Amino acid sequence: MDRNPSPPSSEAEEEGDAVGNTVYSKHWLFSILTRLIEVISPEKTEPTVSPEGIQTELDEEMENDICKVWDMSMDEDVALFLQEFNAPDIFMGVFAKSKCPRLTEICVGILGNMACFQDICMSISKDENLGQVLLQRLCDSDSPTLLETSRLLLTCLSQPEVASVWVERIRENPSVYDCVCFIMSSSTNVELLVKVGEVVDKLFDLDEELMLNWIKNGTCRSVGPSVDDSPEELPDFKIVPCILEAAKQVRSDNPEGLDVYMHILQLLTTVDEGIQAIVQAPDGGKETWSLLYDLICHELCQPDDPPIIVQEQKTVLASILSVLSAMFASQSEQEYIKMRKSNVKLPFSCYFILDMPLIGSLIRILQYMEGCGKRSVDNSKDSEQQETGRADLNEEDFHLKILKDICCELLSNMLQELTKENTLEGLHQGHLNEQTCSCAFQNLLPLYFTSVESFLEVLREADQTLADNLEKRFPSLKVHA
Repeated sequence: MDRNPSPPSSEAEEEGDAVGNTVYSKHWLFSILTRLIEVISPEKTEPTVSPEGIQTELDEEMENDICKVWDMSMDEDVALFLQEFNAPDIFMGVFAKSKCPRLTEICVGILGNMACFQDICMSISKDENLGQVLLQRLCDSDSPTLLETSRLLLTCLSQPEVASVWVERIRENPSVYDCVCFIMSSSTNVELLVKVGEVVDKLFDLDEELMLNWIKNGTCRSVGPSVDDSPEELPDFKIVPCILEAAKQVRSDNPEGLDVYMHILQLLTTVDEGIQAIVQAPDGGKETWSLLYDLICHELCQPDDPPIIVQEQKTVLASILSVLSAMFASQSEQEYIKMRKSNVKLPFSCYFILDMPLIGSLIRILQYMEGCGKRSVDNSKDSEQQETGRADLNEEDFHLKILKDICCELLSNMLQELTKENTLEGLHQGHLNEQTCSCAFQNLLPLYFTSVESFLEVLREADQTLADNLEKRFPSLKVHA
């Protein structure tokens, strides 16, 4: 059976029976709402009821009809009709009484469609009881219900008029944190993980205080998902490992989902507490670095990809490099503190600091961006763009500039820490040569002159000829040599 059967053919033959400007029948819709009330009525007894007298399964006809309403609720006239006849209150009764996961999923889905319309969304959002009941659905054990609940929350959070209401409600409801972490850390449903990630991403983007609370959370326990009504104590969740686990699940199947989770990590690094939560994890940030390193060096923007790939991957690349850069800077600071306390110059001991494949990947990204830039110039000469085209191009250039800035910052910091041994390794592996070094210098100068100059001094010890050739290409370096 299809998930959403086609809506019924017009039953609105009688004058005045049509819902708004649709062909749908008011009488038919009202009859479905009435039957829905009967389904959750304790007085109703049928073979499909549980011992408590509440229906646990839908008969095929009822499921077909309520799915038709689900489809129809995407029409604003139908959504307004459902609102007028107190459908949200009926759905609240379903959430409170029904033991049928399919029925709960459909009712949340209908509410999600209704919330796409601003006035209805405001009405749903201002209903405190309904709001609390919907947040409780995040603790459901049924994946389809969790998916529809997440979609509904994202719809509400995306409407500026009511977003703050939901942020405050979620901030005051500690169980949301636990339920979201439970989903991210344990679910294998990629579609659900992506949608939950979008909710978290939106929440963190909207409210830094909530993000800080979730970063610091994990010490208190609360009620979480359970297959029955008995509370279940959840593990002591930390936000970073949960995000990483979800990212691993979605990385192969859903590029957009990976983009979402990388942006969540990037948002964490906008506050010091978030950076510390990453680098001061029990593994010292190793798991985070390993995942991001693997994505940059082995999956994204690879040598056999066309340069245009950097445009397709620009946002996820920017997020990943931003996190790596923040981790690098944080570890550099910690090493400096150690050096000052011990009064002895300590080598960089962090396992992720001086990795030549990563440096090679950063330079490749810059090379690909240069290729994309030349292509854009050529295209602009060939044809005149429309106004909308110019706006799109400007936005594209803006995102690429952000990626370039982040890439250059991380590359300059890494080059500044290279030793003769690291450099020899890079030369041997092919990550450093005249072409790659020229690309790096071209992008780093003049802003990161000190880093380039420092690297050139080390390069002279490893390969004097290459250093001399680079000085000829970039005279400003020779002047200061």
